[in-house]
Amino acid sequence: MLIKSQLIAEVSQQLSHLPEKDIALSINSIIEQMSETLSNGGRIEIRGFGSFCLHYRPPRKAHNPKTGEKLVTQPKYAVHFKPGKELREHVNASKHIPLSETDMGDADEE
Repeated sequence: MLIKSQLIAEVSQQLSHLPEKDIALSINSIIEQMSETLSNGGRIEIRGFGSFCLHYRPPRKAHNPKTGEKLVTQPKYAVHFKPGKELREHVNASKHIPLSETDMGDADEE
């Protein structure tokens, strides 16, 4: 996991000629602009990385598992990220801990 403060620190190391304060301001500005665009129903596309858009979640019937009370959820929008081809290829080419057979589902048990 990479948190914002770590991102700022890593970018500061790579761009040591810039003050960390300016880098933090830039990253915060980018995040704010992305949030505003999505809040206004817009779509964000970063070539080679991926795209962000909103998916509508209509109201649905649900229940509270603790009390058993039946209810209807409120409609909402959820942010959806679709990775770009370059990001997918980079992630799949990197070295990860191999998935165990139990993580891959029950495909062999048919």
